[in-house]
Amino acid sequence: MTYTIEKVTTLIGSHRFGTADANIGFLLTDSRSLCFAEETLFFALKSGRGDGHNYISDLYRRGVRNFVVEDVPADYATAYADANFLKVENSLVALQRLAERHRDEYNIPVVGITGSNGKTIVKEWLYQLMSPEMNVTRSPRSYNSQIGVPLSVWLLNEQSQVGVFEAGISEPGEMLALRDIIQPTIAVLTFIGDAHQKNFASLEEKCREKIILFHDAKTIVYCKDDTLVDNMVKSFDYKGENLSWSMKDPEAALYVKQVDKNGLTSTIHYIYKGEEGEYELPFIDEASVRNSATTAVVALYLGLSKEHLAERMKNLEPVAMRLEVKEGQHGCTLINDSYNSDINSLDIALDFMSRRPDHKGLGRTLILSDIYQTGEPLEQLYTSVSNLSLKRGVNKIIGIGPQIMAHADIIKVPEKFFFHDVTSFIHSTVFENLRDEVILIKGARRFGFDNITELLVKKVHETILEVNLSNVVKNLNFYRSFMKPETRLVCMIKADAYGAGAVEIAKTLQDHRVDYLAVAVADEGVTLRKNGITSNIMIMNPEMSAFKTMFDYDLEPEVYSFRLLDALVREAQKNGISNFPVHIKLDTGMHRLGFDPLKDMPELIDRLKHQSAVIPRSVFSHFVGSDSDSFDEFSAHQFELFDKGSKLLCEAFPHKILRHIDNSAGIEHFPERQLDMCRLGLGLYGYDSRDNSMINNVTTLKTTILQIHDIPANETIGYSRRGTLTRDSRIAAIPIGYADGLNRHLGNRHCYCLVNGKKAEYVGNICMDVAMIDVTDIDCKEGDQVVLFGEELPVTVLSDAIDTIPYEVLTGISNRVKRVYYQD
Repeated sequence: MTYTIEKVTTLIGSHRFGTADANIGFLLTDSRSLCFAEETLFFALKSGRGDGHNYISDLYRRGVRNFVVEDVPADYATAYADANFLKVENSLVALQRLAERHRDEYNIPVVGITGSNGKTIVKEWLYQLMSPEMNVTRSPRSYNSQIGVPLSVWLLNEQSQVGVFEAGISEPGEMLALRDIIQPTIAVLTFIGDAHQKNFASLEEKCREKIILFHDAKTIVYCKDDTLVDNMVKSFDYKGENLSWSMKDPEAALYVKQVDKNGLTSTIHYIYKGEEGEYELPFIDEASVRNSATTAVVALYLGLSKEHLAERMKNLEPVAMRLEVKEGQHGCTLINDSYNSDINSLDIALDFMSRRPDHKGLGRTLILSDIYQTGEPLEQLYTSVSNLSLKRGVNKIIGIGPQIMAHADIIKVPEKFFFHDVTSFIHSTVFENLRDEVILIKGARRFGFDNITELLVKKVHETILEVNLSNVVKNLNFYRSFMKPETRLVCMIKADAYGAGAVEIAKTLQDHRVDYLAVAVADEGVTLRKNGITSNIMIMNPEMSAFKTMFDYDLEPEVYSFRLLDALVREAQKNGISNFPVHIKLDTGMHRLGFDPLKDMPELIDRLKHQSAVIPRSVFSHFVGSDSDSFDEFSAHQFELFDKGSKLLCEAFPHKILRHIDNSAGIEHFPERQLDMCRLGLGLYGYDSRDNSMINNVTTLKTTILQIHDIPANETIGYSRRGTLTRDSRIAAIPIGYADGLNRHLGNRHCYCLVNGKKAEYVGNICMDVAMIDVTDIDCKEGDQVVLFGEELPVTVLSDAIDTIPYEVLTGISNRVKRVYYQD
């Protein structure tokens, strides 16, 4: 559905500046995701870290002509003569109001889903169950925020027969707006847990906030066995239909009377409204069983028969809530989204690919299957595919499936190839000739696209380090929430981004507009530049032999001594360089590197003023102990020295020199010392250096069991016979050793890993390439996954066991361990 600009003006109660005719079909809040400029309405949102008004001129240059703003540009009549500006008090409220009015147009069942966990899984499983016979419009991925929900609801169109939308909250007061936008006829609560608990005083407060979604819904669905939720529902005297389910109460609308687990499947026996039924689920974990019960209630209520429920439940596919980035063969980069295929998720995946700053000359290829259950005429559907592909810069498309083959002429991508199935594609010369391309693999699982990924991915051994790029962003925003809006941020990605992989981390940070990246040496900066990173890069340990490299690649060195300063100035003058930015380091107590903030300052200022080769861009120092209250007095002394010395430097020059001393711990502990800029290190990677607690886990080190032996008591395990068994034991060998970064001191039962969620101690000495673990009391088999650290086993457990710090464990993971990147 499209709206005239006049209609939009009325719906959001705005004052219109401009008279151009326009039809609005697309809403935009992130300028980087622009696709169909001519039908786009951009909402200039203001937040603590940015202002969408700053991107109006760029978007206008790129073809956008319609804007919702809080401040109309003063020169709108001349500089933007053919544009419309809709002035409102609050752009976010206007976005939400427009989505709410759009929702009013549809008299269809709408499912609103909230909860601490399981929202996306229930939503996607509902889609899998209902889409064969109904056109289901759903939230793309995890679009469940104050911005994501209105963008999701906007996707409702004339073909929509049911809507399924997530509603996520992180603090009190957020659910009311989301409820008004979604207006659920069926409200679902999956599970109440500790996720996003930080901003709530108690679980009760969080639960009370979440069930605001239930108000005015015709039907509610939740697990009655959760007494907190059940009591809360009873307390507000809900008048609609209660379809709660239970494993304990036979009177519940859906009673799960028995769960039988057999190998990799579960059989759920249930009674729904007095009628018995059963279905097989291709998962055995408790969370999946719970989520399936919630999904079953909603599906049955929407009219799915027990027979169709049973048939489709057994074919449920795992929900991939992430885009995986993997290194492929023959110079290719793979973006794997081979779990589902629909037009909205295709747009998100193409947007992700188009925003990657890869090597110049690297082609963009889309491998796409048929798209099912859209309710849209096929000609119109594949025209949309073609348009999206062209807008996102795709120059080669490989279509797989009879539908897309039949509509090959509609696809206008320059290079195009079509195959009936995956097998014929794999055996073609097109497959053999994939070289130096960014390849988005996007298809319905029924086509077997995982086979394509398996063949294209660069083969490595079975130990991997998974890196959650979405959690990098969450950690970034967590620390930004403590900072003043005007304070800039340096993100530390030295030591290969604390082991996570500097290139991918840098791409993510650049995409989220951090002000500076910082690495240790020039070679690290060169690697970033060669991989498309254009952000400012600071070199924390510049080598005199690398001055020319820094000039050539615009890498800004720190300067900590007169010797280094003189050598840098000479080399800059020799190369005809002037006003090259440098960062002045002051020693206020670390006594590692740096100028004396008081004694050296007069001479430093004099030398800087009597040359033009370099110019001070910032001045900074390091807190010795901002992570501990016991050092607060010394930290105050450090800041006093820095404040005096840095002010002397700043006052000596007419240009702005940035001051920064707060690190990750300081951002939180010393907000009054944030100054012009802060430096974010360990906190970016998920650990609060104040107490070593986990914020949002970024890296997970995984491997698999190679072999299991039954070993009798009194035998020894490993080199030097250090691991003597005290009982008959099952010992598993895993393909990771000290050459991969698994510290030898963790061996001999000093620490453990997780096998199927259970603790398995390291037995004997850890070898170079293999470690042995005790799985005597664990139900496991060869090939099962082993987690060495991650969400359930924080890296701090390992660092505490060997009396070191998390940095050492994270940075010690060797480069032969494959990094696999994904985005939620």
